[in-house]
Amino acid sequence: VQLQASGRGLVQAGGSLRVSCAASGRTFDSYHVGWFRQAPGKDREFVAAISWSGSVTYYADSMKGRFTISRDNAKKTVYLQMNSLKVEDTAVYSCAAKQGPRATTPSSYNYWGQGTLVTVSS
Repeated sequence: VQLQASGRGLVQAGGSLRVSCAASGRTFDSYHVGWFRQAPGKDREFVAAISWSGSVTYYADSMKGRFTISRDNAKKTVYLQMNSLKVEDTAVYSCAAKQGPRATTPSSYNYWGQGTLVTVSS
């Protein structure tokens, strides 16, 4: 499966932005998809993930209540809606896919898309 993230943007603190992850490949709906982010000078960190059916979602603690992950398998797209954005949310956001059980570590994911930059200004 091939992935491409989009939705690059500049937003003020407190604002909202949605990033998308479009996939190609016939078996997209069998993949678990996660969002990760990497800020300058920092390690890549887990943001959120969603099961192949969309019935199970989970988030990093700092994103709970602010971010929502969803997917539309008919469109082969996974979304990350980000609300109440903070300056510290500034990062390159990347999507990744895997088969098998849920996971929050980047090394567990086999397929990666090119990231998209989200900048939150004060």
